[in-house]
Amino acid sequence: MAKRIMVVEDNDLNRKLFCDVLKANGFEVEPVADGESVLETARATVPDLIIMDIQLPGISGVDLIQAAQRDTALRNIPVLAVTAFAAKGDEERIRSAGASGYLSKPVSIMPFMSAVKQLLPASSDHPAKS
Repeated sequence: MAKRIMVVEDNDLNRKLFCDVLKANGFEVEPVADGESVLETARATVPDLIIMDIQLPGISGVDLIQAAQRDTALRNIPVLAVTAFAAKGDEERIRSAGASGYLSKPVSIMPFMSAVKQLLPASSDHPAKS
């Protein structure tokens, strides 16, 4: 069964690029453009991985990562933070919020896919389904 990856990205081009690359690598994708619907969509679709843009209109990706960490249905889903923020201390702040991985934009395909594969659970059983 293909792993499902939720892509949270408000930029249409970036979201399409991430989704196209993931689909080409055999993943199911759940694109989300609106930060306000992230937690609800994650609960409904139970992805194996969430790719989270940090700069979203109206809500911070860091806040969403922290909210997912507090949610018993979502806390075991790894989050790959993708951000244009690349200032000193940003990666540490984002990881301390609960992100399992971090990539700064612009993102290259090879490091992106490497990070995705590294964060996916090895087994076919999703930890949140137990």
